[in-house]
Amino acid sequence: MTSTQQKIQPVEGLAKHSDEELAARAKAMESILVEKGIIGTDAIDYMSSVYENEVGPQLGAQVVAKAWTDPEFKARLLADATEACKELGFSGMQGEEMTALENTPDVHHLVVCTLCSCYPWPVLGLPPNWYKYPAYRARAVRDPRGVMKEFGLDLPESVEVRVWDSSAELRYFVLPMRPEGTEGWTEEQLAGLVTRDSMIGVGDVRHPEG
Repeated sequence: MTSTQQKIQPVEGLAKHSDEELAARAKAMESILVEKGIIGTDAIDYMSSVYENEVGPQLGAQVVAKAWTDPEFKARLLADATEACKELGFSGMQGEEMTALENTPDVHHLVVCTLCSCYPWPVLGLPPNWYKYPAYRARAVRDPRGVMKEFGLDLPESVEVRVWDSSAELRYFVLPMRPEGTEGWTEEQLAGLVTRDSMIGVGDVRHPEG
């Protein structure tokens, strides 16, 4: 496979196509299950609502915002992310053992799962398609700066990049740096700046003026 074929941007293009295919397959399977009486539409609607509104990166954004405004919580988060997230009510399957990695002006963290798609569901929801693709899993280790550039994050050479391999035993997420110009902001306002990609490490938080 050439380097061009392995770029993340083309992979994201494929991910969009795959999303459409997966949606069609899921709809077909849903119809079959409902028709055979294996599951009801009310159960499907409930689970869809949970993953759309209650489980997702918006929960991780709340964790980050809390850490940005509460030094004591931040210390607990970095010492034991699993227990600290439980304080906010975020725990469960695929989040039994989590570790938060703090970005600093000198060190930037990036998370990958080289074997499959291990991911901290309680704070980030379900993993995006590109996170599961071989191109990302391989290139994130070999060329993390190149991967981040394709997501729009171009770090200075002076910043050390550390790549962390999530597993079934331990799942990582990133605590990004609080952006300048947010002094006096509420946790809710700050959470609105935190992106899923910034908690994986491939992207950054939104600019306060954006």
